[in-house]
Amino acid sequence: MAPVARRPRQILALLLLSYSRVVPTAALIDELWDGSAPKTARAAVQTYVFELRKRFAAAAGLGMDAVGSEILRRARNGYEFVAEATWFDLRSFRQREQTGVAAMAEGDLSKAAQDFRAALLMWSGPALAGVEPGPSMRAEVAGLEQSRATMLNHCIELELRFGRHREILSELANLVSYDRFNEDLYAQFMVALYRSGYRARALEAFHRLRKDMVGRFGLEPSPRLHRYYQSVLTSDPELDEMPVRPLPSELPVLHP
Repeated sequence: MAPVARRPRQILALLLLSYSRVVPTAALIDELWDGSAPKTARAAVQTYVFELRKRFAAAAGLGMDAVGSEILRRARNGYEFVAEATWFDLRSFRQREQTGVAAMAEGDLSKAAQDFRAALLMWSGPALAGVEPGPSMRAEVAGLEQSRATMLNHCIELELRFGRHREILSELANLVSYDRFNEDLYAQFMVALYRSGYRARALEAFHRLRKDMVGRFGLEPSPRLHRYYQSVLTSDPELDEMPVRPLPSELPVLHP
């Protein structure tokens, strides 16, 4: 039921990103006009919200009053998308993320991996593709993309610990080609290649990263990546078992 017009799409996207939180009308105006709002901006927002409610009513088979109280609610000085009455990908993603983090904290790494993988499968491209973001939405999208990246790193690490290095090789190859300077992904890729019997390709991956980093930034890969390179070069037996990235529960506690 996604609206076609640009500004209603922007409003819907920001309300979904902020589900179960009130988005002030002032924030919606800033999102739509980015500091250059006309005098009619508040009335225009009301019109766009009315259009969204009509589309929800048609899609859900509800009356406008029901939509206004159960889905897209007026609240204080803004609007709120009521998540409890609906089910959508972002809500499902966040719930899988929460259950995965809880499972990891409890030591149930198998369930954590399943939850993370299920959450990641909900993505089919960049967040909010086809929606023109304003200032508030850019911040929300950045946080969402960071959640995805963190979850992906956890998921890859868990797969490696379960001995599924061959199963994730093609995924890692795609990831490092897309994110060319992500040293965590390169470390995981090198270890997965090494454990799969592709020692030469693991060394090649390091040299490709080094060439890109020196050529682009004049920087060497981190000492950690150099240690992985040396371990692959010498066939260090520790590479067969050692964790590549610490999980949150394994991070050292810093005391003041």
